[in-house]
Amino acid sequence: MTLTTLVSGGSAGMREAAIYSALEQELGVTSERSGVHLSTALILEGLPDGKTAALPPGLAQDLDIKRIAPGCFCCIGNLTLRVTLNRLLRKPPARIYIGIADSTHLPRLRDFLCHPPYDDFLELTPDLVL
Repeated sequence: MTLTTLVSGGSAGMREAAIYSALEQELGVTSERSGVHLSTALILEGLPDGKTAALPPGLAQDLDIKRIAPGCFCCIGNLTLRVTLNRLLRKPPARIYIGIADSTHLPRLRDFLCHPPYDDFLELTPDLVL
């Protein structure tokens, strides 16, 4: 099962910075325990201004970052999210973070991810709301 965290609120840069901070903490603990970094994928709602948060050194090797055009995943029918998830889950990472702008849609997105086929692949963790 792939641990999956939904991240919402704040600006796109704030969401990315929060994800990177969580990853640094998690990967630091994991590597101290086992000497191994976990593979991680990020699905991020695209940025209209093209700017991204600075990626901390040492994280790039284990990150697979996918950007989806701006727009609510659930309101546009989840097609883009579905395609992106299906591609990622062919060779599942240990962890996925999904960053979305509007936290009011978290329940619908969480519901979508808790049903087939994703319920067999994803283990949802508590949301990270900014």
